[in-house]
Amino acid sequence: KMITHWILLGLLALCSLSFGQECNQQFLENIDFPGTDIMFVYSPDAEHCQMICTQHPTCLFFTFVRPDWTRDTRNFYCYLKSTPTGTPNVQTPLLGVTSGYSLKSCDTRPCLPKVYQNTDFLGADYKTFFTADYEECQRACTYDPNCHFFTFINELFTQQNMRYKCHLKFSGSVPRPNVKRLSGVVSGFSHRSPTANPDCRIKLLPNTAFSVPDILVKDAASPEHCHGFCSAHPLCAAFSYSSEDFKCYLKKNGDYLPSEARAGFTSGLPTRFCQPDSSWLQAQFEGVDFLGSDIRFELMDDPDSCQGTCTEDPHCQFYTYVTEDFTGSVHRRRCYVKSTITMPAPPKITKLDNAVSGFSRRNCVKPLFICITLQY
Repeated sequence: KMITHWILLGLLALCSLSFGQECNQQFLENIDFPGTDIMFVYSPDAEHCQMICTQHPTCLFFTFVRPDWTRDTRNFYCYLKSTPTGTPNVQTPLLGVTSGYSLKSCDTRPCLPKVYQNTDFLGADYKTFFTADYEECQRACTYDPNCHFFTFINELFTQQNMRYKCHLKFSGSVPRPNVKRLSGVVSGFSHRSPTANPDCRIKLLPNTAFSVPDILVKDAASPEHCHGFCSAHPLCAAFSYSSEDFKCYLKKNGDYLPSEARAGFTSGLPTRFCQPDSSWLQAQFEGVDFLGSDIRFELMDDPDSCQGTCTEDPHCQFYTYVTEDFTGSVHRRRCYVKSTITMPAPPKITKLDNAVSGFSRRNCVKPLFICITLQY
């Protein structure tokens, strides 16, 4: 079974969420929390929107634009929101929306069993095949460790040669900080990671770049971090990493894998079926800022203390510590603990007659089982 420690780390943030605030699970139908937006993402319903808000480091409440919204084309928009007080500044009646609160203080698990009729989770395909019904398509998604959500085209679809087609789709689960150079800071990752297989090693090719087309480009802190992205992506055949600008280039599969000598680049191949050495997670990156994604900051004396705080916090995936050498004295000794959204989230959602979409049901198990599994 293919599983990477990065996927487990991403899910670990969802195992239990408790910030000491009141647990408010109520949905407010046809009520808008106007303004104070952090960002918007696509969600198929208010429950998914609420889970996204729960995992976002600063989201405290949300407004979801339902499929029955008719004023414009913003159906399936999930607006993540926050205020200094932790509550909406105002609540107004508005047909076609549902609002609610983060469940950071609740014991939650990211089970997404619903299917959504006449809904397309657009893009992010990595595999397609024909099957009898959406139930079989969802089962295929659940048992394929690469699959996070799906869209099935049923027997009534207008284009006859597309009927019965199952689209399996991928959503990144690796924590993905924005990385940049900045003097006077030290960054790193939580040290919570499963036991590695000593016989499973990451093979890196220094001063080498693969000259094949990219699937996508991400920020990464190191070649090993880039390897984690590639290993978790079902279509990644190889990767090249630029230490100059922290860019990780995930490469398409092909008949050949041409390479060229290039200073400052490190390349490698994914690890699919074993847990590679994760000792690189112990590294601290001096002069590197993991920008944004802050949960909070605390004053501390050194980067090691900051790393320990991140590791002890079940929500923290990575951190940045501001040293005494930083130019702005007001920020010195701050330890910023950080996280990103790693739960499945379709890149776009649209209405489509006779399409059925949904999520993998791998996480629809008892919470205790989830927590035990994530400690490996």
